[in-house]
Parts: sequence; C-alpha cells; structure tokens
Amino acid sequence: MADIKTIGVLTSGGDAPGMNAAIRAVVRTGAAAGVRVIGIKRGFTGLLDKEFVDMDPERVSEIMELGGTILYTARCSKFLEAEYQQMAADNLAQSGIDGLVVIGGDGSYRGAKCLADLGVHVVGVPGTIDFDIGSTDYTIGFDTAVNTAVSAIDKITDTSTSHERCSIIEVMGRNVGYIALWCHIANGADGILIPEKDEFDEQALIDSILNNRRKGRKHHIIINAEGVGRSNRLAKRIEAATGIETRATILGYIQRGGTPTAKDRVYASTMGAYAVDLLLRGEEHRVVAYKDGKFMDFDLGEAITMKKSIEEYQFLLRGLEGRESAGRA
Repeated sequence: MADIKTIGVLTSGGDAPGMNAAIRAVVRTGAAAGVRVIGIKRGFTGLLDKEFVDMDPERVSEIMELGGTILYTARCSKFLEAEYQQMAADNLAQSGIDGLVVIGGDGSYRGAKCLADLGVHVVGVPGTIDFDIGSTDYTIGFDTAVNTAVSAIDKITDTSTSHERCSIIEVMGRNVGYIALWCHIANGADGILIPEKDEFDEQALIDSILNNRRKGRKHHIIINAEGVGRSNRLAKRIEAATGIETRATILGYIQRGGTPTAKDRVYASTMGAYAVDLLLRGEEHRVVAYKDGKFMDFDLGEAITMKKSIEEYQFLLRGLEGRESAGRA
C-alpha cells in the first residue's frame, strides 16, 4: 500500500450521465480505506482556483441516480499553458492531496498527463458520451446518451409518420459518429452521415427515399452526426429534390442529461473504485479502462495515443435499416 492520505477527484470537459456514480465510488472507496477525499469543483478551473470541498459517504449518499456532476465541470483554456499547469500541481501539493482522480474525456486525459509529468499521482477515468477514447470499450455516459437519443428518435418517427415526412435527426458525438451509428441500427433509420466516412452519396439517398415512397413508406429517418452538421441545409435539399416535406431536428444537450442507465451506474462505480485502488497500491500515471470484457488499466501516456475506429461491419449492415438501403456516407 502506498502512503496515500488524501485523494482529490474532479470532473472535466462535457458532463456525462454516470459521473456522479464514479464520484460516489471514489469517495466511498477512499473512506473505507481511511483516506480523506477532496472534491474539486469545476474541473481544472477549480483546481487553479482552489475550489476544494471535503467529501464523505453521507455527502454522496443520494447522487447515484442524478445526471450531470455534483462537482460541476468547465472547460479551462488556461490549462494549456505550462504556467497554469505548474500552479495546479502546486495547489495540489499545498493542499496535501497525494493522488488525483480525473474523470473526463480525451481533453481531460491530456490535462491529467500534464500534471503527471509534473510529478502528480494521477489516475484517469473515461467519462464522455462521445465514446471516443481509444483505450477503452466503454466510456461513462455513452449508454445513457444513446438510449436517450433512441427514445427521442422513436417519438420523432411517430410524428414523421403522421405527417408523412422525412426527418433529418442530428445527434451529438462531437467529431465522431458512435452515437449516430448506434441510433442508425437501433432505430432502423434509412441513412446515416458520420464524420469518419466523408464520402456521401446524396443522390443515392434521394433515390432511395423516392423508391421507398413509391412502395408505400410513410416516413423516412436519416441520422446525422454532429461532426457532419448542416442538417437544416440537407433537409431543404431533400425536400426540394423529392417534394416530400422534410424537417431537421437537432437533439442537442438532451443527450447529456437524465437518469443514468444501470450500465452507466454499475460500470462508473466500478471504475471509480478501481481508480482509488490503483492509487492506494502506489500506481500512478494510469487510466482505468474496460477492454475485452474486463476492467483494467493502462499507462496514461500510452492511452492518449490509442485510436478508436468505427466498426466497419456495423456500418455496412444491410437489411436492418429502412425498407430500402439508403445513401450512405
């Protein structure tokens, strides 16, 4: 066991359902080991401003079911500068924080790496709905975000059918298309646009919509990823080309909030506890991951370099979308 007496925990970047479960696990696991846990509000910004608060099991007793993060989160452009990275490391040392758990996405991992390079004992936990961290097959919040989007698209499909419309539905994911891909399959959509596939045959999509309409189909659903965007423009072009009323819906931040699914609660809890155990064992500069069906950890620097790609087989699935295969990116 390492001589760890105080552990800090922060959430950084975009919020994700399940972050509170991870925070709860860090606090309760630390307390069970006799370790003091300090919550750092507003991510790296709070680390610079010393927004520190003592955490105990009572404080986190009823947060599992809450979306968002009770520690709040923020983007911190200052943290890109070496001067502020050193200030953050000094603040941790002056406050007696021996180890730090950083819950967030790839940008948070890079911030954690900067602190690790300055001698801070850091463990990262993957928290992002975008699912874009290469070192892990699971990220906190993705499951809830996808389920939220799937449910919303089901509802839009109902009204799209009633009005015999085509609907372009834009989902989140920043510069990756994982939410879009899963919604495309789960909702049986007619087409998908994602940034990983930059060639899109718009005419093939239009031809497919017209062909399906001739066969009696009353609605058409196209999933568009945030990283592609321009959904309203696409809707106008499709309506002009087909004569079918076409509307764009941007789901937006509804996908970040809401009650976490059971998976996001259980996996986030496991990862938060795992992070504390790593620090207590004297491990440092690590990230927690779920890979090949197991919870494990990787070197922080190595994890940042790992890449993730869209599963080609899932992208090319046939027969699970609308009645006819639609134009694809």
